[in-house]
Amino acid sequence: MNSEIKQCQNCKKSFTIEPEDFVFYEKMKVPAPTWCPECRLQRRLSFLNFIYLYKRQCALCKGDFIASYHPDSPAVVYCPKCWWSDNWDPREFGQDYDFSRPFFEQFRELYQRTPVIGIAIDLNAAINCPYNNYAGSLKNCYLLSQTDEMEDSAYGVYVFKSRDLYDTSVAMQDESCYDSMHIYKVQNGIGLRCQVYESFDCSFVRDSSFSSHCFASANLRGKQYHIFNKPYTKEAYFSELKKWDLGSYKTYKEIQKKAEDHWKTLPKKTQYDELSVDSTGVIVHQSKNCKNCIEVTRGEDSRYIMMTRDVKDSYDITMWGEIERCYEGSVGRNAANVRFGVICAEGAYDTEYSVLTHRGGTNNFGCVSMRYNNCILNKQYTKEEFLALVPQIRKHMEEMPYTDMRGNIYKYGEYFPPEFSPYGYNESLAYNMFPLAQDEAVRNGLPWFERPQTYHAIDRAADDLPDHINDVADEILKEVIGCKKCGQGFRVIPQELSFLKKKNLPLPRECPLCRIKEKLDIWMAELRTVKTHCTQCKKEIEISSSNADEKIILCKECYQKITD
Repeated sequence: MNSEIKQCQNCKKSFTIEPEDFVFYEKMKVPAPTWCPECRLQRRLSFLNFIYLYKRQCALCKGDFIASYHPDSPAVVYCPKCWWSDNWDPREFGQDYDFSRPFFEQFRELYQRTPVIGIAIDLNAAINCPYNNYAGSLKNCYLLSQTDEMEDSAYGVYVFKSRDLYDTSVAMQDESCYDSMHIYKVQNGIGLRCQVYESFDCSFVRDSSFSSHCFASANLRGKQYHIFNKPYTKEAYFSELKKWDLGSYKTYKEIQKKAEDHWKTLPKKTQYDELSVDSTGVIVHQSKNCKNCIEVTRGEDSRYIMMTRDVKDSYDITMWGEIERCYEGSVGRNAANVRFGVICAEGAYDTEYSVLTHRGGTNNFGCVSMRYNNCILNKQYTKEEFLALVPQIRKHMEEMPYTDMRGNIYKYGEYFPPEFSPYGYNESLAYNMFPLAQDEAVRNGLPWFERPQTYHAIDRAADDLPDHINDVADEILKEVIGCKKCGQGFRVIPQELSFLKKKNLPLPRECPLCRIKEKLDIWMAELRTVKTHCTQCKKEIEISSSNADEKIILCKECYQKITD
């Protein structure tokens, strides 16, 4: 079988389907895609909202709770306690399949009237954890998203198996870290950026590994006692550090700026693929035969997957992991053979075109919040009836496709149209990675929700906070602080204040949402890819678009020569 060049029906650009891709599509019994990889990613991301939360009323118990769905969203939301309970049955919303109408039109109606979990959290595994989204096992955590196995942490996205992390995102197996991102197996880290691995007691360090007691440096490997990349004796190192009291907000920001200016004088690492074999993309670790992947750990025989870990034999999966043989969607934890799913997990198997399939739902097609087997549009059938009806529906989807506002045609094999998303485009991860102006989004039929303004009486402006953490009294916990960036009011939570005092770090001047969004925007920019050439050896490489303006761009081999 030869490769085939196709024109994306959405953006009209050409893309290539390779022979091994056709093998995968045949194995999954799906047609080859008609959208290019970038447009498919944008479409999937439009169904994910990581950071925006709102007050909603549970449609079952009528109590108020915090949800990820805007008040104007058409979604019917249940609070986690009600949604996970046996007090309702998703089959009550089932409907017969209508062969006189397109499948996607029928599914949209089901999606808008079947209750969904208002904020995605495993309620039974979360202890004292308000306001976390896309979350698994947590203890004493606050405002984390896309997270699992965390303790005593707050304000982050994509954090796993860690404890005592604050204002830290994209982190795994770390402890006692602050204001950092892209770290792995780090202890006592402050202000770390861009892939710091297996390091201890480092501050304002970039692109470094196996190092300890380093400050305001970059490109370190197996180093100790370095400041601005200059080596010191142990005694001289600690003596020099006394010049910078990080408990002062002014000092913290000054040294942060000095470190960033110093980083710019050094070549930046542009390829991150530690312990990976035959893999391509941006930030692909401990993986084998993963092509065109983004932010992947322990992937195998997969392509076009993003923000995942422990994924095998899958294509076009965004978010989560611990899956195999899945195609197009956000899928996780013991799911297999899921095609075109949104947040399908917990043992979902042989499921197509479904949202929030869980608790081992098997053989489902076009379902919402389903936890039973052999269901189509939330109506349950015998296994024999199900197996007979699904091929007829696939054939009907071919003969009577859905057409969106842009004129894109959706037959069997296409993911859900982005105009079906219950989130505003500006709330979704798609907006972070593929920004659109409001008029363009609305013109293309995409939902757009303005964030409701919440008004709190501000007790103290951010600029009026004590400069040093030692001068902060516990009374601050009772005050509403005006965010320096957006002006909205926010509070310091007790566990945050305790952490900052213990670590001698200053109070933040921006609200949690602004702090989280800043790192999320940086991360999404890092995940956009471009092809370029190594400055030294001229080899073509794929790098993050955020590195495209660097004066010196080095491939992995050339970078290693300057750090080894």
